[in-house]
Amino acid sequence: MRLCRHPAYPQLSKDSRRAPQHACHSAHLPRHEPGTTGARKLDDTQTTGAVAIRALRSDYTEAAGKRTDLSVPAEAPIAIETNGIAYAVMMATPIDLSDFVTGFLMAEGLALVGEVGDVALHATDNGEWGAGYVARVNLPSERLGPILERARRRVGDSSCGICGIEGVEAALRPLPMLARRSAAKPQAIRRGLVAMREGQALGRRTRATHAAAFCDEEGRVLLLREDVGRHNALDKLVGALARAGIEAGQGFIIMTSRCSYELVEKTVRAGCPLLVTISAPTDLAVRRARAAGLALAVVARDDSMLIVDPGPSFVEE
Repeated sequence: MRLCRHPAYPQLSKDSRRAPQHACHSAHLPRHEPGTTGARKLDDTQTTGAVAIRALRSDYTEAAGKRTDLSVPAEAPIAIETNGIAYAVMMATPIDLSDFVTGFLMAEGLALVGEVGDVALHATDNGEWGAGYVARVNLPSERLGPILERARRRVGDSSCGICGIEGVEAALRPLPMLARRSAAKPQAIRRGLVAMREGQALGRRTRATHAAAFCDEEGRVLLLREDVGRHNALDKLVGALARAGIEAGQGFIIMTSRCSYELVEKTVRAGCPLLVTISAPTDLAVRRARAAGLALAVVARDDSMLIVDPGPSFVEE
């Protein structure tokens, strides 16, 4: 199986990419007419769950690292449309999407067993910023009222999605290019990892929280914030940097989590040139980091880490 870039598909028409607007913006929800898009129709066998990236394994010394390939999970925005109504945009691994859509609608209380028909999948590609999918399904007519009401009331859920934004294209909107590259050495990253562990008071007490730490380019932890959610921990850290008047471009951020695309976006918008995480990235995180010039150090453990440079990273066969 080919493990590289998502294949390029024709862009969806503008009308077919709209997501539901929040009720405070409009009392009406967009409806889509079938057959208005030029995107390629797919089935579940034509999507991929893994992507191979190239990285440099570092043992935190000045010695030249070893090039290695790492398989990372694919991640993409999935726009779910029910009965012609754009309902939600969720982030997911694009495999078994018919099962995902069916289970999601049942969990939302919009459908019972046997009420979800065939799921029509379409793909769009925003080039270096990533790929997205639209899943269209029809439910019984008596479900239309709850769909409309729920879509108007939907708000973002920190655990599962980016509901309410304006479609797949908005989910993959370009990020600003970073103004500088990190000057931190591998030894500084290792010092930062050790110092972060020592500073996780809530994590030691509960064994159930994430931490986000900001280090200067020598690896000294200047600020650390903790939260049950990794996104919240990073938001707290970015806020603390702003309130303290500390320039994020003069250091790097370490996270006790996987490297998700949301963390990449938050780091770039903060103006920080290097993000370090203890677990692996998704393919979308790597794509968006690369396009914005953000360096990634992932799977950062006591003995080694993998450096994903902002330059070309994806394996081509």
